Amino acid sequence: MQSFRDEIENPIVQKEIIDLEKKIYSFRNGQIDDERFRSLRLARGIYGQRQEGVQMIRIKLPYGKVSSEQLKRITEVSDKYSTGRLHITTRQDIQIHYVSLDKTPELWADLAKDDITLREACGNTVRNITASELAGVDVDEPFDVSPYAHGLFQYLLRNPICQEMGRKFKISFSSSDKDTALSYLHDIGFIPKIVNGEKGFKIMLGGGLGSQPHHAELLSEFVPVNQIIPTAEGIIRVFDRYGERAKRLKARMKFLIKDLGRDEFLRLVEEEKKALQFHSYEIDTTAFEGAIPEPLLAVPSVTIDDVEAFEAWKKSNVIAQKQAGYVAIGIKINLGDFYTDKAKLLADLIKNYGANELRFSLRQNIVLRNIKEENLAFFYQELAKLEMVTLGYNTIGDITACPGTDTCNLGIASSTGIATELERVLAAEYPQYANNTGITIKISGCMNACGQHNMAEIGFQGMSINSGKLVAPALQVLLGGGNLGNGQGRFSDKVIKIPSRRGPEALRSILNDFEANANGQSFLSYYDAKGETYFFELLKPLSDITNLTEADFVDWGNADNYVKAIGVGECAGVVIDLVATLIFEAKDKLTFSHEALQEGKWSDSIYLTYAGFVNGAKALLLAEGQKTNTHAGIIDLFDTVFVETNKIELGSSFKDLVYQINKKEPSEAFAKAYIEQGVAFFENIENYRAKDIANA
Repeated sequence: MQSFRDEIENPIVQKEIIDLEKKIYSFRNGQIDDERFRSLRLARGIYGQRQEGVQMIRIKLPYGKVSSEQLKRITEVSDKYSTGRLHITTRQDIQIHYVSLDKTPELWADLAKDDITLREACGNTVRNITASELAGVDVDEPFDVSPYAHGLFQYLLRNPICQEMGRKFKISFSSSDKDTALSYLHDIGFIPKIVNGEKGFKIMLGGGLGSQPHHAELLSEFVPVNQIIPTAEGIIRVFDRYGERAKRLKARMKFLIKDLGRDEFLRLVEEEKKALQFHSYEIDTTAFEGAIPEPLLAVPSVTIDDVEAFEAWKKSNVIAQKQAGYVAIGIKINLGDFYTDKAKLLADLIKNYGANELRFSLRQNIVLRNIKEENLAFFYQELAKLEMVTLGYNTIGDITACPGTDTCNLGIASSTGIATELERVLAAEYPQYANNTGITIKISGCMNACGQHNMAEIGFQGMSINSGKLVAPALQVLLGGGNLGNGQGRFSDKVIKIPSRRGPEALRSILNDFEANANGQSFLSYYDAKGETYFFELLKPLSDITNLTEADFVDWGNADNYVKAIGVGECAGVVIDLVATLIFEAKDKLTFSHEALQEGKWSDSIYLTYAGFVNGAKALLLAEGQKTNTHAGIIDLFDTVFVETNKIELGSSFKDLVYQINKKEPSEAFAKAYIEQGVAFFENIENYRAKDIANA
């Protein structure tokens, strides 16, 4: 009987899946520590759920682009290994839940048949590269950013520079100055520009959300397109070397830039350029430049019975494209959740009657692109059969929410439950807001801001509140955030904390006051005019916990009393390194380095050897009880503890040995010599380790 592994055409993917099988076997047999195994599986898109014994699988879909064949494959995998429910994330991924760990290699193999990967979807890696869902069809775009997002994704996937960083790293591409991919809250954010006829990008650097949101700084007003990959690689290399690794809450790039200073950070990036394989990198755009494909089948002519509903849908959910005669269709997906039965029919629809492409959006929706305007009536009819013509795409009633306490270990209070109730309130009580796109509502179940609550005009963050011996679910109300465009944005103010059950009343108070007092101003102008204190006083009566009822102790979407239960968060892949495991894996880096050398990948080989040096040094330092917060710190400390004390003889300083990486150009000769030095280094440290253990 043919193994599922043998069906994989790509030998690299086949090797990865076999390796995952071996790692799971070693973990099950106690040969790999639980904490170390967590790091391994997270880098392969396998994330522990709140529920014991099952995993969430994150499927990495660069800039949200999916073909009919890929969507069908995802539905088959969900039906076979999960529950048939698909969840769209705010990074344009798809998540499926309740998957057995032992089935993950087979699941990955099934996905690989249609070129879908799990690699680096979680953990301390470069996460899914996002882009405006209208990229390529946006009437405001100077050019299509899709090929550049795709090119950077391909370059970084499996790249040694970004496999085991101190923390996750996020990159976005906006399609225009409207900055709908939110460059200002990414580690690297790209905004397209044309200067003197040349294509390039404005680049924002070091943004982030979480408990301490930070606005990205301007790296450059214009970087030519052939420089974006060298620029990104230099930044990631510096982050990998100098970024914090022990203190998780200080490990994002925004903190590194703050600690070093922007100028010193950029000096280090410039210094790194010698180590790069490419000082200029042309990205192939031809695959994105062809004519829009014709539908496979003739589109039937239909007659719309309810013309008024059809026109309302066109006004709310249909978007003009820059290509004459074509439109995009926005499908509002409630909280990003949809199911395989309808997804399969949607896949058939775009393959037979569209251009065989959809994109998942940053607001957890679906966009069908390149639909002939003359075929809108047919698409409306077919989408109505799938219950996918709900009005309000990208409006105030299109609320973004993370999974919260449904499945996430870090969830404190329900995100989806309160979001569902707020959407109900808006639909029933505020029909005048049906097409309001000037106010966004975003909800997170904890401070980590996966629901992006602290960049919305109206945000809610899940919390808890004590009332005597009891604990009730609560919401932090945040106001005044928003995207201003062209790399500028603002973060919301934390106004007040209220019991979760009063969330709908808080929304009513805010909207009623807005209607009464805004006088035609935008929500942000109205908020600024009134000021944070005004809204604190407005909502203060809702914060009173002396009059809680029995219902206040039951969270939205739940039947039982609230229990605050926070597990171990995995979104950053926190790892406790064991000395023996670390030495073993550091030596693995030399094996991988040799393989890269054999394939002619000099730069990859050199970086893998560098990682072996650092991880080997880290192992010995940990055995001595030393702190190993950053790569740069490990290199300096190894000299202090081992070389300068003559405990280990290297013939030079460890710093000089390792930092050849940014002193010499990548070449076959240097890659070979560096590996040989790496092998000699490991002989030294293993001899030292053996003597140390013998004398213990």
